[in-house]
Parts: sequence; structure tokens; C-alpha cells
Amino acid sequence: MKTLVIPPAAQRDEKAVQLLSAWAAEKGLHCTMNIGMWHDSGRDEPAAWGILLSDVARHIVNALQEQYGLNPSDTLADIRQAFDRELGDPTSDVEGAFHHGHT
Repeated sequence: MKTLVIPPAAQRDEKAVQLLSAWAAEKGLHCTMNIGMWHDSGRDEPAAWGILLSDVARHIVNALQEQYGLNPSDTLADIRQAFDRELGDPTSDVEGAFHHGHT
């Protein structure tokens, strides 16, 4: 098992909240998501997830530029195309169930 580090800012902030975790396991994607956090605070939950996913894409773009020198504009366009293609014609089904609760 290979886990990622908790970002230093999240370690310093006692109010930090984990929003999303994704694992490749047993030949599939397995996620834990903090569903309801925005809704419970009166915000538009779907829109907030859209913002989070776009922020994640920009972080990926920055990391790929730093690590491999990839062009940020081209990389973001590639991510956007893959995202739209996958939503329109998924390469696999989404399976599993949502389990409420936190540790």
C-alpha cells in the first residue's frame, strides 16, 4: 500500500477537513468523499464539487509542469477533453455504495 502525505497546511490547521480520497485497488477506483459538508453549510453542493474538481485539475497541471515540463495550457486542455470524453462515454461502470459517516 502506498499512501500520500498529508499536506503541511492541513497538518497545521486544526479545522482542516479531508474532502476526497481516491485509491486504485482490485482493478478499480475506490473513493471516499465528504458528501454533505457544503450542503450542511447552506452552499450548493454540486457546484462546490465542480469547483473542487477544477481546482484539483489545476493542481495536477502545475505538478506536471514542475515534474515533467509539460505546457500548462495544453495539459489542462488534455485533462478537460479526457474528462468530457469519460463523462460522455465511460470506459467503465461506477459500482459500489455510499456509506455515511466519518472516522
